[in-house]
Amino acid sequence: MKINRTNPIINYKSVEEVKYRELFKVTEKFHSTMDISSVLAEIIQTLQKVFPQYEYCLLMSNDHNNSDDLPIKELEYNSENLTAISSYVNGTVEIENDGDCLHLYAPLKGKQGVYGVLQVQTDAPAPIKNEEIDFIRLLANTAGSALENAKLYQQSRKLIDDLRFINETSYELNATSSLKETIQFLVAKVTSFFSASAIGFIFLEKEEVEVLAESSDFFHEDIAKVFIGYIYEVIQVEKDGIFIGDTQQLKVEMSCPYGTIMAVPMTAGEAMKGIVIAVAAEPYSFTFDMFKLFQSIIHRSTLAIFNSMLREKLEKMVVTDHLTQLFARDYLNDEIELSMQADHEGTFILMDLDDFKHINDTYGHQVGDEVLIQVANLIKDHLRLTDIGARWGGEELAVYLPNVELAIGIQIAQRLREIISKSTKPKVTVTCGISHWVYGYKDEVKYLFKRADTALYEAKRAGKNRIAVKEIQK
Repeated sequence: MKINRTNPIINYKSVEEVKYRELFKVTEKFHSTMDISSVLAEIIQTLQKVFPQYEYCLLMSNDHNNSDDLPIKELEYNSENLTAISSYVNGTVEIENDGDCLHLYAPLKGKQGVYGVLQVQTDAPAPIKNEEIDFIRLLANTAGSALENAKLYQQSRKLIDDLRFINETSYELNATSSLKETIQFLVAKVTSFFSASAIGFIFLEKEEVEVLAESSDFFHEDIAKVFIGYIYEVIQVEKDGIFIGDTQQLKVEMSCPYGTIMAVPMTAGEAMKGIVIAVAAEPYSFTFDMFKLFQSIIHRSTLAIFNSMLREKLEKMVVTDHLTQLFARDYLNDEIELSMQADHEGTFILMDLDDFKHINDTYGHQVGDEVLIQVANLIKDHLRLTDIGARWGGEELAVYLPNVELAIGIQIAQRLREIISKSTKPKVTVTCGISHWVYGYKDEVKYLFKRADTALYEAKRAGKNRIAVKEIQK
């Protein structure tokens, strides 16, 4: 009888063939994907197919989120499993036999580092064959390279997205002129990109804290005052932005219903002019990379914000009287011209402070200026947002009431006259000349002014602290 001694070898070769065919297939799949979860899934599926008798687990660093129900655990660096840590740190295959079962640890190693450890567990303490170890090592190395490529690809995509975000934000900021629009744009952009729960823009002026109106509601609540104060103190000490991944770990009493905080100072030279704070509901909702990007955006935005503030201050200086903070006469003139084109009617009040020279001579010009400021503040406090108070010149002030009929305008002038007489110190009275225009009659701004001036002159001649009206000749 002839014995066939080649069958076992043929079987052995066929088994090896199957294993390395699977390795070839999985390698092809690794090269065709840049998705980390897909790479990890292929590792487990291939091993379960080739060595179904073993149990597998992937020990990954904490930068991987398992959303595919794969046997993945976080690699804990303070773990008692020193063999797994040794495999990760040294990049070598390690075997541990505790008497009941055997564990093999193979590092998922790329050219730039180790990205995790593959754990293989047997039910019995019997050793794993050398050829099986070689296969597992080869698969782990191949997977490590694939993971590295996928991570580098994702990092490059993230960098591209970040740069696009920075460029788009910078472009929009350069195209935005007003402070309100600038802050509204940044709040919307940061909220969307970082999935922030709330954004606060806080300005610091002579140690006074001002929360801009465009900030999220939380920053306008009373509980936010302590929170903002704490952030301000920390930044003052650190001289840099702060990132708090989990507010529950703070050893201070601070009313903050949010889990994660990013805060970046807005500086001009060496001086801190404000703070931008972003918060999210859950701990570690923001990553440190997100914090660095947030810093970059705020640093780039600070110049645009300060430019908007400076532009608005300059615009206000042009249209505002420096002493009284009422509008300038040219601005009043332009606004009445626009009103005559758009509105149905309007009332103009020209008022003169009675015996103002006597106040200057008696109390001095500084007190005279203070009286002017008092009268201007009373006017501002008793006008609508649509009304205009202006410095006409010297001790003369003016009020324009768009879409206000003459009878109502007279009542408003009378009320202002009485309030000024009662509220100023030293006491001063005013005499008013009133004119009015209405749609349908040919009229101009200069004629409106002339009628009010004539009425004021007539009121002065008749006695002080009174009102006179000069209507349009129909």
